[in-house]
Amino acid sequence: MFSKLKAVEDRFNELTEEISKPEVIANQEVWQKLMKERADIEDVVNKYREFKKVSADIESAKEMLNDKELHELAQMEIVTGEEKLLAIEEDLKILLLPKDPNDDKNIIVEIRGGAGGEEAALFAGTLFRMFSRYAERKRWKVEILNENPTGLGGYKEVSFMITGKGAYSRLKFESGVHRVQRVPETETNGRIHTSTVTVAVLPELEDVDIQINPADLKVDTYRSSGAGGQHVNKTESAIRITHIPTGIVVACQEERSQIQNRERAMTMLRAKLFEQQEEERMRKMANDRKMQVGTGDRSEKIRTYNYPQGRITDHRINYSIYQLENFTDGDLDEMIDALITADRAIKLSNSSNS
Repeated sequence: MFSKLKAVEDRFNELTEEISKPEVIANQEVWQKLMKERADIEDVVNKYREFKKVSADIESAKEMLNDKELHELAQMEIVTGEEKLLAIEEDLKILLLPKDPNDDKNIIVEIRGGAGGEEAALFAGTLFRMFSRYAERKRWKVEILNENPTGLGGYKEVSFMITGKGAYSRLKFESGVHRVQRVPETETNGRIHTSTVTVAVLPELEDVDIQINPADLKVDTYRSSGAGGQHVNKTESAIRITHIPTGIVVACQEERSQIQNRERAMTMLRAKLFEQQEEERMRKMANDRKMQVGTGDRSEKIRTYNYPQGRITDHRINYSIYQLENFTDGDLDEMIDALITADRAIKLSNSSNS
C-alpha cells in the first residue's frame, strides 16, 4: 500500500508543478483536466502526509525514552501516536478504493408504480416528494422530465433529473423495489395493504460515454398531456424516442420546445443504455454481485416502509430507522451513510482477500 501511496504523492507533486506553467494555463482544456486529476488524489496525499508526520512524531518520542524526565511523556506520545496511525491507515485503505467514475455526475431518477394499483401510484408520489425534499436539503436542482399522474395525486410513473455535485454517489443505492405497508385511505376495514414501487437511479452521461447511431432511432412527436397550459397542448412539442436494437422507449414532454424535449429524451436514452450495459456486466460477474450492496437491479426488493410501526428497513444491510415521517420528508442521510459504509466494508474485504 505504501509504495502506491508514494507513487500517488509523486504524481500530485508533478501535477502541482504542471498546473503552474504558463503554457499549461494558456491551454484551458489541458489545465482543467490536470486540475481535476490533482483534486481527485488530493485527499489521499493529505492523509498520507498526515501518516508520515505522525510516524515521525512517534520516532522522535522513542528517542526521548532514555531521558528519565521525559520518559513518561514520551510513552504517552507513542501510545497516542500509534492509535492515530491505526485510524489513519484505515482511512487510507478507504481512500485507495477504486472510485466510481460516475459518483460526481447528475442523475436521472425513474419512479414507477408496481403492484398495488392506485395505492402504488400514491406511494410513487410519496417517493418523488422524498427525493425532491432530499435534493432541496442538498441544494440540488430537480427538473421533471416526464410524468404520468393519476387523479388522486399519485404517479403511474415519473422521471426527473437531479443536478448537483455528488448526486449519484449519494443516491445510487436507491435503485430497486421499494415496498410500502400501510392502510390505504380508501380501505374501510382498516386492513394493511402491501404495494411496491420501482426506482431506477441512472447517471447522466455525455455523447462520449455512450455512442448512439442515429439510424437506430425512431422519433415520434405528440401533443403534451401534462401541465404547461395551452402552449404545450396546441403544439406537438413532446418527444418519444425508440431505440430499435434494444426496444428501449423514452419520452419527454415537460419542456416548451421540441428541441429541448429531444435533448432531454436523448439524455434519458443514454442513461438507460448505460444501465442495460451495467446489468449485463453484473450478470457476468454473478458471484461478485452477491457480495455487493447493489446499485442497479430493478427487481431487487431493497426496502420496506412500514407505516403502522413507523419503520423503514433496508433489507440489503438489515438496517432499520424508526423515523418514517422524517425519512419520507427527505431526511435520508443516516440510511445513505449506512449503505455507503456497508459497501466500503465489502470492498475492503474483497480487496484484502484478492
